[in-house]
Amino acid sequence: VQLVESGGGLVRPGGSLRLSCTTSGSIFRVSAMSWFRQAPGKERELVASTSIEGATYYEDPKMGRFAISRDNSKNTLALQMNNLKPEDTAMYYCAAAPAPRFEYEYWGQGTQVTVSS
Repeated sequence: VQLVESGGGLVRPGGSLRLSCTTSGSIFRVSAMSWFRQAPGKERELVASTSIEGATYYEDPKMGRFAISRDNSKNTLALQMNNLKPEDTAMYYCAAAPAPRFEYEYWGQGTQVTVSS
């Protein structure tokens, strides 16, 4: 099973990026999907999750700048990131947690997001 992220890059503070993650439909349709990130020298942290039905969860409720979404018809997970800050600089990973255990079994290779002036 392959998860492929895209959409990362270099952006100035205050800018926006939209990350995407695609995988096979057989996994996507039965999985809760999440975005994680890992900054240099820090542990990987959960950013946001979405259930199979599309309910959303954000690890930091104050992170209203980010929005996770999924399109089950396209097997695509997205993360819209607005008003980016230098502290958002990290490698961003998508992960799939398939039913019934809902444990993260599949991970992408990551896409780098760098916020710098």
